[in-house]
Amino acid sequence: MNNQATAITEGRIGFLGAGSIVEAMLSGIVKKGLLPSERISVTNRNNMERLEQLANDYGITATQDKFEVVRSSDILILAIKPKDAAEALQDLRGVVRSDQLIISVVAGVSTSLIGEWLGAECPIIRTMPNTSSAVGLSATGLSANPFVQEEHRELATKLFEAIGTVYEVAEEELDIITGLSGSGPAYIYYLVEAMMGAGATAGLDREMARQLTLQTVIGAAHMLLDTREEPSILRQKVTSPGGTTQAGLEILEAYQFQEAVTAAILRAAERSREMGAQYQ
Repeated sequence: MNNQATAITEGRIGFLGAGSIVEAMLSGIVKKGLLPSERISVTNRNNMERLEQLANDYGITATQDKFEVVRSSDILILAIKPKDAAEALQDLRGVVRSDQLIISVVAGVSTSLIGEWLGAECPIIRTMPNTSSAVGLSATGLSANPFVQEEHRELATKLFEAIGTVYEVAEEELDIITGLSGSGPAYIYYLVEAMMGAGATAGLDREMARQLTLQTVIGAAHMLLDTREEPSILRQKVTSPGGTTQAGLEILEAYQFQEAVTAAILRAAERSREMGAQYQ
């Protein structure tokens, strides 16, 4: 992650939507000084209480006038629910300008479809961050339509580096990125649930089981990052023939653990494609 983010020296950013990803981005943008909070606007459909909370916490402008947010923004970030995207974006036809940069965090909706709904030939960047953006550790996939210029890529990269790491990919790869890193935190949480539960079932204090599990996950992630060794190699180093780790791994293999994880990721990617296809 780039901790020395360069400020965005001009322009305004507007957010359509006020969910958790928006708040994570606001936190990263404001804390890292990418853009003064007075040059940021947020709107949502009908939750004024949420808008007021964001305004109080981050000093941004909150309004339910989405047209004003769109007109005043040089960068417009789409963070609406996929089921609401068609209606919300078609409502903006004739309002969005060709010189605006559109950045979408809407799962499953292609840049071409966004352009069609908006009725504008403008630069559109589609992204898939994950919920670890809330602690500045998102892994974000990013792809661009043909109208995107290098300066647009640089702006989008700055914004998402404020909440983690950024990887530019072909748009067709965003569905598998959705399954792998977009949904991935949930798989890790599921594993942590099971590990904590096993510790508690075996008699450990639940808080101790939690702390031991979390430190184990953190340590394993750092080993992978710091040593740059393949996970299979690190696994083998932990596994002594006939030992406790081997006994545990044999149970995971019996339950087809790797096959289950692979199937989960591929199914999530397939669901992302299905969500996009329903709008075609």
